[in-house]
Amino acid sequence: QVQLHESGGGLVQAGDSLTLSCLVSGRTISTIAMGWFRQASGKEREFVAGLSWSSTTSEYADSVKGRFTMSRDNAKNMVYLQMNSLKPEDTAVYFCAAGRWALLGTGASTDFDNWGQGTQVTVSS
Repeated sequence: QVQLHESGGGLVQAGDSLTLSCLVSGRTISTIAMGWFRQASGKEREFVAGLSWSSTTSEYADSVKGRFTMSRDNAKNMVYLQMNSLKPEDTAVYFCAAGRWALLGTGASTDFDNWGQGTQVTVSS
């Protein structure tokens, strides 16, 4: 059974930093793309960041470019999302997702077939 478990969320102030972690079990991530999505209250889930299997290719939502950095440790079967200069509009539940293929697609949620339960990030102004 494939499981993704996010951790590291919490309540922070605007301008603070936070690092999210995602541990994957039941499936090796070394050959697949990985991604982070988020869903704010009352809004649709949106793509935040993605990395190809080798980290050669990365994609970020325009709203987080220059502030968020995604990384992965294939040996540990983990991915990370370093979030700097957090803003109140970054408040959301953040989800880790395992891709269907090695390379990144368009960032659509259908490119990913395993999902975590999410971790809440709240940024106060």
